[in-house]
Amino acid sequence: MKPNFRVFATCDFGEALNLLRQRGYEVEVYANPDPPPKSLILEKVRSGIDGLISSLRDKIDAEVFEAGKGTLKVVSQYSVGVDNINRADANRYKIPFTNTPDVLTEATAEYAFFMLGALARRLWQAERMTRENHWDSWHPSLPFLGNEVTGKTIAVIGTGRIGQAMIKKCVGFDMNVLCYQAGRENTKFAGAIQEIMDLRHHHGLTAHKQWIKYVSFEDALRQADFVSLHVPLLRESESPNPTYHMLNEHTLRLMKPSAMIINTARGPVIDEVALARALKENWIAGAALDVYATEPLPADSPLRDPAIEDRCRLYPHHGSATYETRLSPDPNRGMSGRCVQGLIDVLESNYGGDLPKMPFVVNKEAFVK
Repeated sequence: MKPNFRVFATCDFGEALNLLRQRGYEVEVYANPDPPPKSLILEKVRSGIDGLISSLRDKIDAEVFEAGKGTLKVVSQYSVGVDNINRADANRYKIPFTNTPDVLTEATAEYAFFMLGALARRLWQAERMTRENHWDSWHPSLPFLGNEVTGKTIAVIGTGRIGQAMIKKCVGFDMNVLCYQAGRENTKFAGAIQEIMDLRHHHGLTAHKQWIKYVSFEDALRQADFVSLHVPLLRESESPNPTYHMLNEHTLRLMKPSAMIINTARGPVIDEVALARALKENWIAGAALDVYATEPLPADSPLRDPAIEDRCRLYPHHGSATYETRLSPDPNRGMSGRCVQGLIDVLESNYGGDLPKMPFVVNKEAFVK
């Protein structure tokens, strides 16, 4: 007998939702590309739905959990990040929420690397010059030069899954790697990367021997040509190693004037006012950003200042935006498939109904017996 669960999804991610319908679920989808008003989410939750599929655009807090008291069984988040879900409220109401970890690792890492290349080689300026018909003739140093990535030193701040994927891509460009990780350093991974670097040099595949090493955060900033951020957003109340505004006026001033920043992590890890000033006053050479403190990026953001547009690349939280990562219904490959699987696990009591054993449940601590 097929289950008879009611689900409301705040965004449409296609084929994977049909997997629920095939299982007998009643699925209603908010089809508008803009986020639904919270009043609509509350209305749907009050109507007695069993599952809510949310995204980073939706504020899920005590008001939502109260509206679903006695009926709402799970919130399944269509993203890795869960900053929009109040964890304390979810725990108080004993509502599990799930996310979609791991599946966007390679997509985000390669996007970060492409951002790095676009920033270093000034691809935006080059295309704009060509499109606006300002390409007059060839000259060795005019109208501008970029910077090579090959052989440079990158600081990878955060060496979890995405940070490690970024490092593997940097190895192919003969880059030296400075690693920073609060807490436990992954020396086994670094050792394996060094072996690969040594082997490449031994076989004459690289002219110079590359290296990788863990250093302090401050030393990473001081020594790097590029700084790529791959950390979760943690505030002082949440961790002994907070990442909120970890790049601020003080830490930005530690960097080389020629250094560049790439951020595909979370917007608030950078103090955007300080970053805009750093670019305007040439403390650093450039920044490429895919995430912001407020999204979409406000029209009055200091990052939009025309005075820094040649050094500040702005992208629309696009790191995971591939067909495979966003839309594959396969839970081993795509966010949509993993989002649906997390919801199914809870509603159909997989893993013997033991919530802490379900791989995609985030707030496991609320259900430990």
